[in-house]
Amino acid sequence: MKSIYLKELQQLFASPIGYLSMGLFFVFNALFLWFIEGNYYLPTYGFADLYPFFNLAPWILIFVIAAIGMKSFSDEFKTGTIETLLTKPLAFKDIVFGKFLSIWTIGLLMLIPTLIYVYSISHFSMDGSLDYKNIVSAYFGLFLLIGVMAAIAVFSSSLFDNQVNAFLTGLFLSFLFYFGFEGLGSFNLLGGLDLFFKKLSLDFHYQNMVKGLIKLSDIVYLLSIIVFFTSLTIYNLQKRIR
Repeated sequence: MKSIYLKELQQLFASPIGYLSMGLFFVFNALFLWFIEGNYYLPTYGFADLYPFFNLAPWILIFVIAAIGMKSFSDEFKTGTIETLLTKPLAFKDIVFGKFLSIWTIGLLMLIPTLIYVYSISHFSMDGSLDYKNIVSAYFGLFLLIGVMAAIAVFSSSLFDNQVNAFLTGLFLSFLFYFGFEGLGSFNLLGGLDLFFKKLSLDFHYQNMVKGLIKLSDIVYLLSIIVFFTSLTIYNLQKRIR
């Protein structure tokens, strides 16, 4: 698994996609937070916290992570290099987790430059202090959310030889799990199932962490979605190749 992980990281940084993804994530966040007046505009937000950033970031990540992961397997199938990969003494799970962890790592690296927002927003506080407990909790939630989106992106890529199809599928599934289930539950048409669908939403569990509440149930749910999609990827590879 380590060899696949390092190889994937090297390939991501050998091409513009790694740097471009990190750059776009930082730039789009900066634009909406500091330059474009709207719901996420920090100078007129009224509170010295990063709540707008933690609400905005997942929407950008849905696109960015889907773009990073779209070629992880689709390119291997298209070029035929999947056969070469399988000649190595690696289990399917090693290949899947190696690719998945490389994307998750890129996502973590994307978060590092945003720490400058913490420094910047501290100047909006009258006493220069922030609720760092909430900030750490929210960053932890965002880290887990990136893991879920990375697992979805790798699964979507394993379904197709075409990167565009993989990207669109990853985009759809990430949107469905992040907002779609919550939106379905918000219609109040399903009676007792409304809360059930809301709890299926990634945003439902992520928002608890944004508020500074780190619950074991939220962590378990997000990790279970990661396990679910990586397991689906392993199953799909076995089905396609054998």
